Amino acid sequence: MSDGIQHIAKLLIIVGVVIAIIGVFLLLFRNTGIPFLGKLPGDIFVQKKNYTFYFPIATSILLSILLTLIFYFIGRK
Repeated sequence: MSDGIQHIAKLLIIVGVVIAIIGVFLLLFRNTGIPFLGKLPGDIFVQKKNYTFYFPIATSILLSILLTLIFYFIGRK
């Protein structure tokens, strides 16, 4: 295998394992939910009579930072 294909193969395996771990984590907390996820200060929630708008901006930023750190440490040589 060339180095590029081997690198992509390893990356796909790592991404698959991370997705599987997240899936197991979500299954374990399916009844109780993840208590802080989606309820952080900074998440926008507007509810009116016939209209609900929810934009979890703080939760999205937190997840982005966590995933960035995970992939940074996985990708280091």
